[in-house]
Amino acid sequence: MILVTAMTAAGLAGCGSNTSSSSADLPSDSSSSAKSSTASASVAGGSKDSEAAGKEVLEFYHAYYHDEETWPAAAVMRDIYQEFADKHADDDCQFKPIPVEDVTEIVTNEVAGGSFPNMVDFAGGEVPLAAISQNLVLDMKDYIDSENLQSKVGINYTMNQKDGHIYTVHDQLTTLGLWYNADIYKAAGASEPDTWKSYEDMASSMNAIASYGAANGVYAYSAGQGSVRLFNAYMGLLNPDAVSSELTEDTINSDDFVTAFTTIAEMDQANGSANASDNVGDFSGDFNSGKCATFLNGVWGASGFGDATGTIKPAVYPGNVSLSAPGGGLTISSDLSPAQKKLALEFVKYMTSDEVQKRIFLEVNANPCNEDLDLNELAKGSDNDSVKLLAEACTLANDADTVVNTINYSWGSDVQTAIVNKLIECSVAGTDIQAKCKELQSELTALIA
Repeated sequence: MILVTAMTAAGLAGCGSNTSSSSADLPSDSSSSAKSSTASASVAGGSKDSEAAGKEVLEFYHAYYHDEETWPAAAVMRDIYQEFADKHADDDCQFKPIPVEDVTEIVTNEVAGGSFPNMVDFAGGEVPLAAISQNLVLDMKDYIDSENLQSKVGINYTMNQKDGHIYTVHDQLTTLGLWYNADIYKAAGASEPDTWKSYEDMASSMNAIASYGAANGVYAYSAGQGSVRLFNAYMGLLNPDAVSSELTEDTINSDDFVTAFTTIAEMDQANGSANASDNVGDFSGDFNSGKCATFLNGVWGASGFGDATGTIKPAVYPGNVSLSAPGGGLTISSDLSPAQKKLALEFVKYMTSDEVQKRIFLEVNANPCNEDLDLNELAKGSDNDSVKLLAEACTLANDADTVVNTINYSWGSDVQTAIVNKLIECSVAGTDIQAKCKELQSELTALIA
């Protein structure tokens, strides 16, 4: 579960299923009682629906519809939105946040009709290319530059910039390193992640844990969806430009691609098919109980370790590489009145401000996009051990020698899913990894054709 599962688990993006997500942990959605009322239809840009008040309305769709008991972070985000609405209550334009279960469906329906909702939060999901190609969404770059918000929006400024335009700004980052149980590593005599210079070093450490685990009921790491993150980081170490741009046939057939895939696949096979899943969240219980030594999940995982925080440490990938991506976030219709446009841009500034970003870190337990914050300093004022762990994890990832985009966002979720599935197939003992690599290359070539 995540929000990057960060919001994919809710039909957006995040770190559950096959997206790496955003942002904060998303709960599973099994009870309708956990859901607040949601919008059934969207409103085209420039619309008004507050005739009684005589005001224009800026409708803002977001997916934080869960009740506080189900997901506390959702309640915090709703409070943040409402505070902005209250602050601008006397303006000519009313800010109206609307929680919905499926932002993507609403946007898809609008775009099909040649329009776009006033404003939405994709929560790490993708902004439809059709909306961009039809000029339905607002370019925010000039505003960001004029207001000197480059450090406030952080990596949104580079990773979400397309041909000199910035169409979306996400206030939280999908940031991925790994977590490990230091006690298990020491008992197994395995080298800890901060000493790994290469994937050979990591493989040696995993083998030591596997040998120890055979007699102690412990396995080395959470493979499957976790493995694609290892592959992603290895590709980032070998060729960061390839990971940060669209997937090409040259990249698919490159030596770097083959090396990264076969190396991780060999590790997966040694780790065992019983320890592979297309949802890394399946391993959270084993990791918290000390059965799994290495948990390949995002920084937001800190909030779920509970009493185990004393033995759990964060780390980045071999070669001092981390994965971090904003993905889609706050996105504005290009068809707004001047008052609506002004309010929408002010909301982007508000959501990336120091004040709000501190709350996103301390209360939502996500990695904020704002680069001006000292997360470790903020954590000192908290009596919550998970916040201190989150600060340590975020700082390690943010300060890594190489920070690369996630292939989920740069290459697409369908490509990531294909790689995950093939790595899971390779985890079965006796599987011909070289043959599986060639199969994958053919599949991906067909996907991008």
